Amino acid sequence: MTTLAIGLFLVLALLGMPLAFALGLAALGGLAYSGIELSVLPQRMMHAVNSFPLMAIPLFMLAGELMVGGQVMQRTIDFANAVVGRVKGGLAHVTLLSGLGLASVTGAAVAGASALGTTMMPAMRKHYDVGFGSAVVASASNLGPIIPPSAAMIVYALMAGSSVSVGGLFMAGIVPGVLLVVGMMGLASYIAHRKGYAPTGEPFSWRNLLIQGKRAGAIILMPVVVIGGIVGGIFTATEGAAIAVVYAFIVGKWVTRKLSWNDLPGCMFRAALTSAVVGALIAFATPLTFLFTIELLPLRLSEFIQGFTSNPHVFLAMVMAMLLIVGMFLESNAAYIMLVPLFAPIAMAYGIDPLYFGFLFVFNLVIGMMTPPVGVLLFVMCGIAKIPMSRLLHYVWPFIALQYLVLVLCWVFPWLVTALPHALGY
Repeated sequence: MTTLAIGLFLVLALLGMPLAFALGLAALGGLAYSGIELSVLPQRMMHAVNSFPLMAIPLFMLAGELMVGGQVMQRTIDFANAVVGRVKGGLAHVTLLSGLGLASVTGAAVAGASALGTTMMPAMRKHYDVGFGSAVVASASNLGPIIPPSAAMIVYALMAGSSVSVGGLFMAGIVPGVLLVVGMMGLASYIAHRKGYAPTGEPFSWRNLLIQGKRAGAIILMPVVVIGGIVGGIFTATEGAAIAVVYAFIVGKWVTRKLSWNDLPGCMFRAALTSAVVGALIAFATPLTFLFTIELLPLRLSEFIQGFTSNPHVFLAMVMAMLLIVGMFLESNAAYIMLVPLFAPIAMAYGIDPLYFGFLFVFNLVIGMMTPPVGVLLFVMCGIAKIPMSRLLHYVWPFIALQYLVLVLCWVFPWLVTALPHALGY
């Protein structure tokens, strides 16, 4: 039954069918072959999406859309420009810091790429090669699923069950996220010096920094309130997402005064559209994971791997290598839904910290969003910048290599991932 379902999914996916429907038809084929009542399919689908933690994803998406609709990005950019604008590669630094700020609101890479790309690419074209500018925007956008709040981490925690908390995973991403930003800023400076790009922006002044900091104060405070409340146990991740929506609306309506009532339907529609993709994947994939469970596939896979090696480091190496390949070909949400229920219990059997394993799992697949041939961020940036894929790849590969370097550092030094969440009681 499992073999039939997996084979059917692979055939349909290779034929170009959307992954959500390929997963659903594969589950339907497996159920029909096994003789199980087909009514299990809609029951499992409904049960999968009828989830309180899952509500955090559309709410964080809506908060991000409201921030973009309220033109909050411009104040964030102005503040970042006041901090690092007048250096070689300063515009790239501004983009990366703006991406960091946007990531702390939206938690999604594609939404970040759309917002940053449309905002920053006109200025990038004036000062840099368009391929380099596009690579910087794609890299900054990829901070979304790593810096809390992260939609990817919410999906992982949902699929892993009670073994890992959303708040713990959020905290696990902070130190590696900061390492990524610092590393990418250093790489951007090196490329800017090598290419001879002139400095941009106004000279640094404490007066301008204070002015821009005051203008952006309410925006900077938002992730502090939302993430601080989640970590402090004041509210759950879903409640924090709802607070983020209210906060983003207030900022856009009465602080920047750029968000109108007429903007709300468009913001809600775009958030719903993006969230529906994740919801459909989870709904259609859950019956497939149900088939895996009743055939004891996780247990059999665990026994097979433990029979192959008793070393947890070898197991981690095998999973990381597999995810590197999977990330190149499979959409990341589909990968979480299909693979987390299989490998998270095995990692626990090896005694691996669930937070450590969960973050490495998410980080590896997040990098896959920038790797060809199915790197979704590459296609988004090619569409926004109107450049061929070959030109973008020429500039983006050093940033991909840097992200894999940080992944290896987190793998070799687990405390980079676990120290902060453990210190906070996770």
